[in-house]
Amino acid sequence: FLGEGDWPERGPARFAAKNKLMATTSRDETSTLAESIGADLTSLGEDEGDEDVDDEVSASDEDSSWIAWFLSLRGNEFFCEVDEEYIQDDFNLTGLSSLVPYYDYALDVILDVEMAIEESLTEEQQELVESAAEMLYGLIHARYIITNRGMQAMYEKYAAGSFGRCPRALCCGQATLPVGRSDLPRNYTTQVFCPECRDIFTPRSSRSASIDGAYFGTTFPHLFLMTFPELIPCQTTQTFVPRVFGFRISRTSIYYTNSSSETTLKRRPKSRSIKAASWTAGSVAK
Repeated sequence: FLGEGDWPERGPARFAAKNKLMATTSRDETSTLAESIGADLTSLGEDEGDEDVDDEVSASDEDSSWIAWFLSLRGNEFFCEVDEEYIQDDFNLTGLSSLVPYYDYALDVILDVEMAIEESLTEEQQELVESAAEMLYGLIHARYIITNRGMQAMYEKYAAGSFGRCPRALCCGQATLPVGRSDLPRNYTTQVFCPECRDIFTPRSSRSASIDGAYFGTTFPHLFLMTFPELIPCQTTQTFVPRVFGFRISRTSIYYTNSSSETTLKRRPKSRSIKAASWTAGSVAK
Protein backbone atom coordinates (compact mmCIF):
# COMPACT_ATOMS: atom_id res chain seq x y z
CA PHE A 1 0.00 0.00 0.00
CA LEU A 2 1.08 3.54 -0.67
CA GLY A 3 1.65 5.80 2.17
CA GLU A 4 0.13 9.14 2.44
CA GLY A 5 3.20 10.87 1.07
CA ASP A 6 3.53 8.47 -1.89
CA TRP A 7 0.31 9.45 -3.65
CA PRO A 8 0.78 11.59 -6.85
CA GLU A 9 -0.10 15.21 -6.63
CA ARG A 10 -3.67 16.09 -7.38
CA GLY A 11 -5.77 19.16 -7.68
CA PRO A 12 -4.22 22.62 -7.65
CA ALA A 13 -0.71 21.43 -6.84
CA ARG A 14 -0.64 19.20 -9.94
CA PHE A 15 -1.78 22.02 -12.23
CA ALA A 16 0.74 24.42 -10.67
CA ALA A 17 3.57 22.02 -11.43
CA LYS A 18 2.30 21.57 -15.00
CA ASN A 19 2.08 25.32 -15.55
CA LYS A 20 5.60 25.76 -14.15
CA LEU A 21 6.94 23.12 -16.57
CA MET A 22 5.15 24.72 -19.55
CA ALA A 23 6.48 28.17 -18.59
CA THR A 24 10.03 26.82 -18.39
CA THR A 25 9.66 25.09 -21.77
CA SER A 26 8.19 28.18 -23.44
CA ARG A 27 11.04 30.29 -22.00
CA ASP A 28 13.63 27.90 -23.45
CA GLU A 29 11.93 27.89 -26.84
CA THR A 30 11.65 31.68 -26.77
CA SER A 31 15.35 32.11 -25.95
CA THR A 32 16.34 29.61 -28.66
CA LEU A 33 14.15 31.41 -31.19
CA ALA A 34 15.62 34.76 -30.16
CA GLU A 35 19.16 33.46 -30.54
CA SER A 36 18.42 32.08 -34.02
CA ILE A 37 16.80 35.36 -35.09
CA GLY A 38 19.76 37.30 -33.68
CA ALA A 39 22.20 35.09 -35.63
CA ASP A 40 20.22 35.61 -38.82
CA LEU A 41 20.17 39.37 -38.28
CA THR A 42 23.91 39.35 -37.60
CA SER A 43 24.69 37.42 -40.80
CA LEU A 44 22.34 39.67 -42.73
CA GLY A 45 24.12 42.72 -41.33
CA GLU A 46 27.51 41.29 -42.31
CA ASP A 47 26.28 40.61 -45.84
CA GLU A 48 24.97 44.13 -46.10
CA GLY A 49 28.27 45.42 -44.74
CA ASP A 50 30.17 43.46 -47.40
CA GLU A 51 27.90 44.85 -50.07
CA ASP A 52 28.49 48.36 -48.73
CA VAL A 53 32.26 47.83 -48.87
CA ASP A 54 32.00 46.53 -52.44
CA ASP A 55 29.89 49.52 -53.38
CA GLU A 56 32.46 51.84 -51.83
CA VAL A 57 35.32 50.14 -53.69
CA SER A 58 33.50 50.30 -57.01
CA ALA A 59 32.56 53.90 -56.34
CA SER A 60 36.18 54.77 -55.55
CA ASP A 61 37.28 53.09 -58.78
CA GLU A 62 34.77 55.08 -60.73
CA ASP A 63 35.76 58.30 -58.99
CA SER A 64 39.50 57.86 -59.68
CA SER A 65 40.90 60.20 -62.32
CA TRP A 66 42.38 59.17 -65.64
CA ILE A 67 45.81 60.33 -64.52
CA ALA A 68 45.66 58.15 -61.40
CA TRP A 69 44.58 55.19 -63.53
CA PHE A 70 47.40 55.79 -66.01
CA LEU A 71 50.05 56.01 -63.28
CA SER A 72 48.79 52.77 -61.70
CA LEU A 73 49.52 50.74 -64.83
CA ARG A 74 52.47 48.38 -64.74
CA GLY A 75 55.49 49.82 -66.48
CA ASN A 76 54.54 53.45 -65.80
CA GLU A 77 56.55 53.72 -62.58
CA PHE A 78 58.90 56.25 -64.20
CA PHE A 79 56.08 58.79 -64.61
CA CYS A 80 55.13 61.33 -61.96
CA GLU A 81 51.74 62.96 -61.51
CA VAL A 82 51.33 66.15 -63.53
CA ASP A 83 49.20 68.81 -61.84
CA GLU A 84 45.92 69.45 -63.62
CA GLU A 85 46.51 73.19 -63.30
CA TYR A 86 49.63 72.78 -65.42
CA ILE A 87 47.68 70.82 -68.04
CA GLN A 88 44.86 73.36 -68.13
CA ASP A 89 47.28 76.17 -68.98
CA ASP A 90 47.29 76.43 -72.79
CA PHE A 91 50.73 78.06 -72.74
CA ASN A 92 52.27 74.83 -71.43
CA LEU A 93 50.75 72.88 -74.32
CA THR A 94 52.01 75.10 -77.12
CA GLY A 95 52.88 73.11 -80.25
CA LEU A 96 51.54 69.77 -79.05
CA SER A 97 48.36 69.92 -81.13
CA SER A 98 50.45 69.35 -84.27
CA LEU A 99 52.13 66.26 -82.79
CA VAL A 100 49.17 64.45 -81.24
CA PRO A 101 46.20 63.16 -83.28
CA TYR A 102 42.73 63.69 -81.84
CA TYR A 103 44.30 66.39 -79.68
CA ASP A 104 41.07 67.90 -78.32
CA TYR A 105 39.55 64.52 -77.49
CA ALA A 106 42.80 63.35 -75.87
CA LEU A 107 42.98 66.46 -73.69
CA ASP A 108 39.39 65.96 -72.55
CA VAL A 109 40.19 62.35 -71.62
CA ILE A 110 43.17 63.42 -69.50
CA LEU A 111 41.13 66.07 -67.68
CA ASP A 112 38.12 63.73 -67.24
CA VAL A 113 35.84 66.00 -69.24
CA GLU A 114 32.60 64.26 -70.20
CA MET A 115 32.29 64.15 -73.97
CA ALA A 116 28.81 63.98 -75.43
CA ILE A 117 30.24 62.96 -78.78
CA GLU A 118 31.94 59.91 -77.24
CA GLU A 119 28.82 57.82 -77.86
CA SER A 120 29.09 58.45 -81.58
CA LEU A 121 32.70 57.17 -81.74
CA THR A 122 33.36 53.62 -82.80
CA GLU A 123 35.43 51.25 -80.66
CA GLU A 124 38.40 51.69 -82.97
CA GLN A 125 38.16 55.48 -82.74
CA GLN A 126 37.89 55.31 -78.95
CA GLU A 127 41.07 53.20 -78.85
CA LEU A 128 42.82 55.78 -81.01
CA VAL A 129 41.68 58.56 -78.70
CA GLU A 130 42.93 56.62 -75.67
CA SER A 131 46.30 56.06 -77.32
CA ALA A 132 46.46 59.74 -78.22
CA ALA A 133 45.72 60.64 -74.58
CA GLU A 134 48.66 58.56 -73.39
CA MET A 135 50.92 60.20 -75.96
CA LEU A 136 49.73 63.68 -75.03
CA TYR A 137 50.25 63.03 -71.34
CA GLY A 138 53.77 61.77 -72.04
CA LEU A 139 54.73 64.88 -73.99
CA ILE A 140 53.23 67.11 -71.29
CA HIS A 141 55.14 65.07 -68.72
CA ALA A 142 58.45 65.78 -70.49
CA ARG A 143 57.79 69.52 -70.08
CA TYR A 144 56.49 69.27 -66.55
CA ILE A 145 59.48 67.42 -65.07
CA ILE A 146 61.84 70.30 -65.91
CA THR A 147 59.75 72.71 -63.81
CA ASN A 148 60.30 73.25 -60.08
CA ARG A 149 57.31 71.14 -59.02
CA GLY A 150 58.16 68.45 -61.53
CA MET A 151 61.78 68.33 -60.34
CA GLN A 152 60.61 67.89 -56.76
CA ALA A 153 58.28 65.05 -57.73
CA MET A 154 61.06 63.28 -59.62
CA TYR A 155 63.47 63.90 -56.74
CA GLU A 156 61.23 61.85 -54.46
CA LYS A 157 61.09 59.00 -56.97
CA TYR A 158 64.87 59.17 -57.47
CA ALA A 159 65.47 58.99 -53.71
CA ALA A 160 63.22 55.91 -53.56
CA GLY A 161 65.17 54.24 -56.37
CA SER A 162 62.12 54.07 -58.64
CA PHE A 163 64.24 54.47 -61.77
CA GLY A 164 66.48 51.50 -61.09
CA ARG A 165 70.23 51.08 -60.64
CA CYS A 166 73.14 51.19 -63.05
CA PRO A 167 73.93 47.70 -64.37
CA ARG A 168 77.65 48.52 -64.60
CA ALA A 169 79.52 46.56 -61.95
CA LEU A 170 82.03 49.31 -61.11
CA CYS A 171 79.24 51.85 -60.44
CA CYS A 172 78.23 49.86 -57.35
CA GLY A 173 74.47 50.22 -57.77
CA GLN A 174 74.34 53.95 -58.53
CA ALA A 175 70.75 55.19 -58.91
CA THR A 176 69.82 56.20 -62.45
CA LEU A 177 67.54 58.75 -64.11
CA PRO A 178 65.27 58.31 -67.15
CA VAL A 179 66.34 60.01 -70.35
CA GLY A 180 65.36 60.12 -73.99
CA ARG A 181 67.61 60.25 -77.02
CA SER A 182 65.22 62.53 -78.86
CA ASP A 183 62.64 65.17 -77.96
CA LEU A 184 60.36 64.07 -80.79
CA PRO A 185 58.09 61.04 -80.35
CA ARG A 186 58.42 57.73 -82.19
CA ASN A 187 62.20 57.87 -82.54
CA TYR A 188 63.79 56.14 -79.55
CA THR A 189 62.62 54.37 -76.42
CA THR A 190 63.45 55.41 -72.87
CA GLN A 191 66.95 54.84 -71.51
CA VAL A 192 68.39 55.34 -68.02
CA PHE A 193 71.33 57.68 -67.36
CA CYS A 194 73.94 56.88 -64.72
CA PRO A 195 75.42 59.95 -62.99
CA GLU A 196 78.47 57.89 -62.00
CA CYS A 197 79.77 56.66 -65.36
CA ARG A 198 77.78 59.22 -67.40
CA ASP A 199 76.50 56.56 -69.77
CA ILE A 200 73.03 55.35 -70.75
CA PHE A 201 71.58 51.86 -70.48
CA THR A 202 68.37 49.99 -71.24
CA PRO A 203 66.00 49.73 -68.25
CA ARG A 204 65.70 46.30 -66.67
CA SER A 205 61.92 46.33 -67.01
CA SER A 206 60.81 45.54 -70.55
CA ARG A 207 57.67 47.60 -69.99
CA SER A 208 59.68 50.67 -68.99
CA ALA A 209 62.07 50.07 -71.87
CA SER A 210 59.18 50.25 -74.34
CA ILE A 211 58.12 53.78 -73.28
CA ASP A 212 58.79 56.52 -75.82
CA GLY A 213 61.94 58.42 -74.85
CA ALA A 214 60.32 61.73 -75.77
CA TYR A 215 58.16 61.42 -72.65
CA PHE A 216 61.27 62.29 -70.61
CA GLY A 217 63.33 64.22 -73.15
CA THR A 218 67.04 64.79 -73.55
CA THR A 219 67.34 67.58 -70.96
CA PHE A 220 65.86 66.19 -67.77
CA PRO A 221 68.67 64.14 -66.10
CA HIS A 222 71.36 66.77 -66.68
CA LEU A 223 69.19 69.70 -65.53
CA PHE A 224 68.10 67.58 -62.57
CA LEU A 225 71.71 67.10 -61.41
CA MET A 226 72.42 70.81 -61.93
CA THR A 227 69.37 71.62 -59.79
CA PHE A 228 70.43 69.19 -57.05
CA PRO A 229 74.26 69.28 -57.21
CA GLU A 230 74.51 67.36 -53.94
CA LEU A 231 73.34 64.30 -55.87
CA ILE A 232 76.28 64.41 -58.26
CA PRO A 233 78.63 61.55 -57.26
CA CYS A 234 82.34 62.14 -56.85
CA GLN A 235 84.18 61.42 -60.07
CA THR A 236 86.15 58.44 -58.79
CA THR A 237 84.85 56.07 -61.42
CA GLN A 238 86.99 53.00 -61.76
CA THR A 239 87.88 51.83 -65.22
CA PHE A 240 88.19 48.17 -66.05
CA VAL A 241 91.68 47.26 -67.21
CA PRO A 242 91.95 44.21 -69.51
CA ARG A 243 94.80 41.86 -68.61
CA VAL A 244 96.37 38.76 -70.09
CA PHE A 245 98.09 36.46 -67.59
CA GLY A 246 98.04 39.36 -65.14
CA PHE A 247 99.73 41.87 -67.47
CA ARG A 248 98.06 44.92 -68.95
CA ILE A 249 97.54 44.87 -72.68
CA SER A 250 99.67 47.45 -74.48
CA ARG A 251 97.80 50.33 -76.06
CA THR A 252 99.77 49.80 -79.24
CA SER A 253 98.62 46.21 -79.62
CA ILE A 254 96.03 44.97 -82.05
CA TYR A 255 93.58 44.79 -79.10
CA TYR A 256 93.22 48.60 -79.07
CA THR A 257 94.03 49.55 -82.68
CA ASN A 258 92.13 49.06 -85.90
CA SER A 259 95.00 47.22 -87.53
CA SER A 260 93.04 43.97 -87.42
CA SER A 261 91.11 44.96 -90.53
CA GLU A 262 94.32 45.98 -92.31
CA THR A 263 95.97 42.69 -91.40
CA THR A 264 93.01 40.80 -92.80
CA LEU A 265 93.16 42.79 -96.02
CA LYS A 266 96.89 42.08 -96.40
CA ARG A 267 96.38 38.36 -95.96
CA ARG A 268 93.60 38.06 -98.51
CA PRO A 269 95.82 38.32 -101.65
CA LYS A 270 98.17 35.72 -100.17
CA SER A 271 95.31 33.29 -99.60
CA ARG A 272 94.07 33.85 -103.13
CA SER A 273 97.52 33.12 -104.58
CA ILE A 274 97.67 29.90 -102.60
CA LYS A 275 94.30 28.83 -103.93
CA ALA A 276 95.34 29.75 -107.47
CA ALA A 277 98.55 27.75 -107.17
CA SER A 278 96.73 24.71 -105.84
CA TRP A 279 94.20 24.91 -108.68
CA THR A 280 97.00 25.17 -111.28
CA ALA A 281 98.82 22.19 -109.83
CA GLY A 282 95.64 20.16 -109.91
CA SER A 283 94.98 21.02 -113.53
CA VAL A 284 98.53 20.09 -114.54
CA ALA A 285 98.26 16.73 -112.77
CA LYS A 286 95.13 16.02 -114.78
